Amino acid sequence: MKIIIVGGGKPLFFLCRNFTAKGYRVIIINRDKGECVLLSRQLSATVLCGDGSDPEILKQAGAMGADAVLAVTPNDQDNLVICQLAALKFGIPKAIALANDPDNAETFEKLGVSAFSTTQIVGSLIEQRASMAQILNLLPVGEGRVNVTEIVLETGSPVAGKQLKEIDLPENALIAVVIRDNRPMVPRGGNDLQAGDRIVLITLPENHGPALKVLTGEEK
Repeated sequence: MKIIIVGGGKPLFFLCRNFTAKGYRVIIINRDKGECVLLSRQLSATVLCGDGSDPEILKQAGAMGADAVLAVTPNDQDNLVICQLAALKFGIPKAIALANDPDNAETFEKLGVSAFSTTQIVGSLIEQRASMAQILNLLPVGEGRVNVTEIVLETGSPVAGKQLKEIDLPENALIAVVIRDNRPMVPRGGNDLQAGDRIVLITLPENHGPALKVLTGEEK
């Protein structure tokens, strides 16, 4: 797989190192000459000094044959332009932009550019960890459109002792797996839930809070 990454800084360094360790071919585009020298010495990647929002620079980076482009510069407008050029001019099948301002993520999506916001991801994780101790992890998947959460049912849970068919979960919420005594099972309507069970819950973001309240009795 050939990936073009536009940007710099520590996050780019570790991201590139992870990709190259998997055998991907990585081309980095960075405006800072000094940083380009350091990256070329530290990473087994091709480093091109220039403006990633310039079509000629993208062409020099081999955009015509790239599988993906990731724009992670500090400028949201540049990230948007880079991804639009990658998709429309060079036909790169996967173009992903960092939205430094989380308010821009939705705008990017409306313009046809896949976007992610580290602020939203980290904020969601902190919020869930701080408000509900029995949540072991929260993993946003499908570009943030699906949440996969693992919950430990406490003794006071309103669903402890109930069968699944008796539990009124909101729409687009599913108890996918129940782990009891370290033994996982895919539950059906006749299976019950017990205190101490570990539950894998799948929801859409808008129904995540209401589903947690049903299972734990606590507000999100």
